[in-house]
Amino acid sequence: MIRRMFGRSGHAPGALTPEDQAVGNAFRAMRAAVRNPGPRTPGRAQDVAVRVGPFIERARRRSGDGHGPDLIVVALIHPETPHAAAYAHRYTSKGWLRCETAMILGVWQPAYAILTHAAAVLDLPVNVGMVPANCGVHVEARHSDGAGYTLLRLGPYTHARHAEHDAARLNAELEGRADTVVPGFTVRTVGALFDVSDHENYSDPYEADATALLTAAVEGVSA
Repeated sequence: MIRRMFGRSGHAPGALTPEDQAVGNAFRAMRAAVRNPGPRTPGRAQDVAVRVGPFIERARRRSGDGHGPDLIVVALIHPETPHAAAYAHRYTSKGWLRCETAMILGVWQPAYAILTHAAAVLDLPVNVGMVPANCGVHVEARHSDGAGYTLLRLGPYTHARHAEHDAARLNAELEGRADTVVPGFTVRTVGALFDVSDHENYSDPYEADATALLTAAVEGVSA
């Protein structure tokens, strides 16, 4: 891939043309970036470079998500963002993804752009090596002073409309008794970001009915 992208076809041997010099400079910058990637700082909103097969792609972290050492949530974005609106959908259509930190090369650098699918005029593959991590639904029990806790966490939802549907169902289930389900608290359902760092405390909404999970959670409090 690199050989094809940086070939000097069309120029005779001799002094480098300005175009060839620019290509050579880009190649050297890319090699330096790959050999000495910028260190990633966990918890900071930095775009990172992730490996997708033999390519390197630009990924944007989801704010407030992924504080664990092994997984973060990212969205793949076009390397020329924000100046590539016409092509951005090829990337953003993948949605939010769970990315193993082992896939991260380091902080994104412009020199990596020539190693992306976009530079090779290719679409992203169907399988980018990361599973969806989109939305969540939280059932919260709150006291009048704002204190409280989360009674039930559902997720991840691969589509926002599925999360909105379940949130509406659960609030309908709670209608008329939101203030009595948990004594001293008001229970309500809200949409939320799926927190991949806390994924073990989520119930998979595609494996069980959301209202059944709510009933079980309420019974657990009452027991």
